[in-house]
Amino acid sequence: MLKNGIILLGDNMQDVSKKMDELIEIINKACYEYYVLDNPTITDQEYDDAYKQLLSLEEKYPQYKRIDSPTNRVGGEAISKFDKVTHKTPMLSFDDIFNEDEIVSFDERVRKTVNNPIYTVEPKMDGLSGSLVYENGVLVRAATRGDGVTGEDITLNVKTIKSVPLKLTKPINIEVRGEIYMSKRAFNKANEERIKNGENTFANPRNAAAGSVRQLDSKITAKRELDYMAYFIPNPEDFGIKTQEESLAFLKELGFLTNYKLNKLAHNATEIIACINELGSVRDELPFEIDGAVLKVNNLKDEEKLGYTSRVPKWGIAYKFPAKEVLTTLKEIKFTVGRTGKITPNAIFDPVHVAGSLISKATLHNEDYCIQKDVRVGDVVSIRKAGDVIPEVVEVKLDRRKEGSIPFTMIDTCPICKSKLVKKDSHHFCTNIHCPARHIEGLIYFASRDAMNIDGLGDEIIEDFYNMGYLKDISNFYDLYKYHDELKELEGFGEKSISNLIDGINKSKENSLERLLCALGIKNVGKRTAKMLAKRYKSLDNLINASYEELVDIKDIGETIAVSIRNYFEDEKNIEVINKLKEHGVNTNYLGEEIKENENFLSKTFVLTGSLTNITRDEARDKIESLGGITTNSVSKKTDVLIVGDSPGSKYDKAKELGITIWTEEEFLDKLR
Repeated sequence: MLKNGIILLGDNMQDVSKKMDELIEIINKACYEYYVLDNPTITDQEYDDAYKQLLSLEEKYPQYKRIDSPTNRVGGEAISKFDKVTHKTPMLSFDDIFNEDEIVSFDERVRKTVNNPIYTVEPKMDGLSGSLVYENGVLVRAATRGDGVTGEDITLNVKTIKSVPLKLTKPINIEVRGEIYMSKRAFNKANEERIKNGENTFANPRNAAAGSVRQLDSKITAKRELDYMAYFIPNPEDFGIKTQEESLAFLKELGFLTNYKLNKLAHNATEIIACINELGSVRDELPFEIDGAVLKVNNLKDEEKLGYTSRVPKWGIAYKFPAKEVLTTLKEIKFTVGRTGKITPNAIFDPVHVAGSLISKATLHNEDYCIQKDVRVGDVVSIRKAGDVIPEVVEVKLDRRKEGSIPFTMIDTCPICKSKLVKKDSHHFCTNIHCPARHIEGLIYFASRDAMNIDGLGDEIIEDFYNMGYLKDISNFYDLYKYHDELKELEGFGEKSISNLIDGINKSKENSLERLLCALGIKNVGKRTAKMLAKRYKSLDNLINASYEELVDIKDIGETIAVSIRNYFEDEKNIEVINKLKEHGVNTNYLGEEIKENENFLSKTFVLTGSLTNITRDEARDKIESLGGITTNSVSKKTDVLIVGDSPGSKYDKAKELGITIWTEEEFLDKLR
């Protein structure tokens, strides 16, 4: 009997074994509810008391200690080496694919053998494969994949993983395969501990998990807080299982942690791609790392028909997300001048594919950044896309630096007009307001996708038009039709391309006010602020006449933005350009959906996290903004509400920590109604 977390033994010591069994059942049930279901039903104190009593009984009566006792999870046994294990069924890996065309090809190959296939789309965990063998429902062996035929015995270390059931819910003989991984939380915790101890940090969760599970001392493994996600049964037919979907459900029934909430079914390549895109959209918010999706034929009879090649299954394949970080060689550091005069050093390197794009340039931000990173021409550097958008240099591979490399030095004059640079905070600026580079950057920004979105105008074309005298300020975009004959003489400009360009320019006249506000290049006024101002003031004239005091009172505007807005509209040259735009017929009114005031949303700041099932994120953001709310991407003290879908990530933890209001998707939809 459990009373205040303690099993009462009574006076009859013959019942010791039975009481130990009861304790193990309580502890295993608690671990399953906590680590697998995320729904504990007993308190930490009750768990600790039951665990301590079991430990005490096992020390006093070691003859009754069971092989599947949860006390084995703490580790303590050290070995001199890992024994080799031969897998009963080879642990083959899937072929990798990297783009949508290869998904289509995979689907076409399957259809040559199988009629109307259905696929499972499962997250590709970024860890290492592990095989678990159970006899009569008790874990007896765990092994790495190794070369697919022979792995290493890691049983002692795997027993320390709390999401691995030491005893299944059914007394069966079974082999289960899955991924051993380290959660983002455990990874951060491990690195914090290593920093305190003066040790080198782990590079990533996958390497940390691989190193942890191969420790000769299982106590070290236990401290690393690894997890296990089950996804495959080699002999499903022995259990009457007919599909991969049923396999996952059976694994969950046995007590394993599975990714059932993230797994999807797809009927063709189009649906597969949609599932992968959905998975990618929540990737950063998941509590663990994934590096792609695994596609499998769902019907196990179809698996048999498709069979295997000599090295890989033909019934499945692994789609890998585009690389987030790649290595390349820095060839040059080039300085550019922005539309505000800010000087930015840029790394020019051998072109590489990063997150689906071919990249040959990345920002180095400023002098301090270059010195801190110790970036030098000739270095091998790692590149990634910050926020999956902007390329940046992550680090220099110092161990691959060549002798004689020259340290970075900041320039002291503008690379375009040669004016003396001035340093403000951490940035250098060209103060020459007539610097040609500033004008060119302003023109490029005006036509960009986030601003007026004029098709057919690339950066180099705009620079050429500026140098030819066709573009002097942003209003001149609407005069380009006058140069029809001259444009025909330029390389790459035929009648059709000129016509398309003029059509794109004319179409931009119909944009809503928020695009124009963004395109004007007002300092500190980006896309989100422009939209907020457009909704509030309805017309450009209303905003031009808004006072500093009025602006600074608007939530999320503040003094800095208010000063920037007033400075811009108090400049007569800017007003002259705006009047020219009006003469050309450029719309200066807000054309978007009117704000319907709703007290649940008005003037509140919202963040979304996790996978929404009944509404897309873009739709949710539009709804919030149409009711007067504001949406952002990160949780802070200014956040009013966090809207949570399935599998929320670190944003959820931070919101709870800050005491921010949290709505489920259902609560959000109710508020909308």
